[in-house]
Amino acid sequence: MTAELVRGQNHPLTQTRLEIRVSAGAPVVAGATLSDDEGRVHGRDWVAHPGAPALPGLEVPRQAAADHRLAVDLDAVPEAAHRVSVLLALPTGPGDPDRFGAVAAPFVAVTGLDGSEVASYTITDLDAESAVVALELYRRQGAWKVRAVGQGYAGGLGALLTDQGLPDARALAGEIGEAVARGLARTVAPPPPRTAASGASAMADAAGAASHAASPGTHPSDGPPRSTQPQSPAEPQSSPAPRPAHEPQPARPSGRTGPVNYTHPGRQAPAPPVPAPTAPPAEPGQPAVPVAGDATGWSMDERLYNQVWGMFEDLARCVAAYRSAVDFADSRMEQELDKALSDPRSRIGGQGDAAREAARAKHGQLVDRAREVLDRDLAQLAAESAVVEPALPPAYAGWDNPVWHAYGSPMEIPMALRLGDLQLPESRGVGLRIPMLVRLPLERGMWIDSGRSGADALTESDELRRRALRSAVELAARLLAVYPAGEFAVHVIDPAGSAAGALAPLVRAGVLAAPPAAGVAGVSDVLARLTQRVDLVQMAVRGGAADALPPDLDTAEQLLIVNDFPHGFDDRAVTRLRYLADEGPAVGVHLLMVADREDAAEYGPVLDPLWRALLRLTPVPDDHLADPWVGHAWTYEPPHVPPGSRILEQVLEEVARARREQGI
Repeated sequence: MTAELVRGQNHPLTQTRLEIRVSAGAPVVAGATLSDDEGRVHGRDWVAHPGAPALPGLEVPRQAAADHRLAVDLDAVPEAAHRVSVLLALPTGPGDPDRFGAVAAPFVAVTGLDGSEVASYTITDLDAESAVVALELYRRQGAWKVRAVGQGYAGGLGALLTDQGLPDARALAGEIGEAVARGLARTVAPPPPRTAASGASAMADAAGAASHAASPGTHPSDGPPRSTQPQSPAEPQSSPAPRPAHEPQPARPSGRTGPVNYTHPGRQAPAPPVPAPTAPPAEPGQPAVPVAGDATGWSMDERLYNQVWGMFEDLARCVAAYRSAVDFADSRMEQELDKALSDPRSRIGGQGDAAREAARAKHGQLVDRAREVLDRDLAQLAAESAVVEPALPPAYAGWDNPVWHAYGSPMEIPMALRLGDLQLPESRGVGLRIPMLVRLPLERGMWIDSGRSGADALTESDELRRRALRSAVELAARLLAVYPAGEFAVHVIDPAGSAAGALAPLVRAGVLAAPPAAGVAGVSDVLARLTQRVDLVQMAVRGGAADALPPDLDTAEQLLIVNDFPHGFDDRAVTRLRYLADEGPAVGVHLLMVADREDAAEYGPVLDPLWRALLRLTPVPDDHLADPWVGHAWTYEPPHVPPGSRILEQVLEEVARARREQGI
């Protein structure tokens, strides 16, 4: 049960990994300080703020916003620190409120990582204060507690830090204000009040689509791709394609009319709060100015995730409208030509030629008009992509994004992971690609198809296998990087030892749970251990006895990379592999296979459920992903480290360093 605290009241904490959620009536700067048992802050390196957001056990937002999430790991807080104080301050920019009495009372909640609320506190009775110590987490007899403080300071952040004993408090407060002012932390407008309709019910019907990964489609030999339920960005709601605004009778089902709506909250994103758009108003007749994070969500990562989802939806919609208009133009021209040719008198002479020429001219006008609308929409989406892509966090960013050069081990699991890019033929001219994001934790395994595909039938078989192995290593490295240290483990099965070269970055960094397993015995041993883990966790969960798991059981998420399947697999090993693919994701065991389906053709239909259970990816661009919304066949492009870049090695070195600090 949640404890609703009043000023001065405390409450015990039973968890050490927590989240502090802040909701205010205006953008505020959130920070935190570490202090000793007397409440003194020893120096700047004991203050987390937007300009320096991370301390051991603490991570605060980089922007001023009306809603914040602060990550806290009390086990990682230095022994010398006995208190963690959560600070809120009003920005000092022009037009910003200068006192808390002029805005709605801030609300602060302490939650577990699963979102369950532990304690909450509404900071009331503030007036002239522009900075406040909202609450503090403190040690008492070896245990942690939370206390509602609500101590405000009319002198602002400088007075607050001075009161905590920081020697150069005024100077640091000025630096924090400058960091916010020059854009190191973006100010985000507050969301409007939530209503019952805009909460959990607003997107409840889309929860199913949002919880599934992109469909593997079909194997090249199986014919055209199937329409299944893909995940964001290939996770649109089931909705008919829109019709072009300029024609009343399209050949495809009609939906929303008019051009693509690029402003929010016009996009429907699966999150309850709807902030006001942060973009400046566009001039009449001009497209909206794109802004990164201009979407719904409680944090910038959530806003960016929903914005990518919206970009995918917009691209699908505008291309569907264009194709529908072209289909309509083709159908109309055929009807007019048939009508002209059905009259024997018009088959000869100038009358028939004129009718045919008029039909073709009208067809060209309709297609040109549709193309003009499409080009406008694609240009706007390309401009938005150019703004969004550099702002993406590591979990959403490509390997060429500079954000990876400042990578540090995270404190919490991100919402989603980027698996590559999605593209439609019409968007290639402007180079528009939509990040393909899947929600974490993964809900299904993955299969990197090392066989020949229709999109790249000329690539040599050995080269495809090398690319597939490289894709698997890069994907495993990305998963290790976005999870907190020690919360993700990678196992490798390489029966013939053919992947030694590709696996070298993982082996050299020392981030594998064990050396790659080789031979039939190695395959059997790894599969047996992971199968036993699945069984134990399933029994514990079903019996409500999660605390009864063996002490040596690794509770981290597990990823099994299987290379060169089915080499080294007997019937028992194949059965275990299928079991892991079906039952593993629900209890944190995930499968990443690198295989050519033709190599396992001797098993026949026995393995069909295995292939269907996995998300099929390709090491080369291929149009095998289909969405159920408008039926587009999306071209998937795998993410690759730029040639000559050492970013993969640097990221793995940082992962290894963080694991060593955790004693792993």
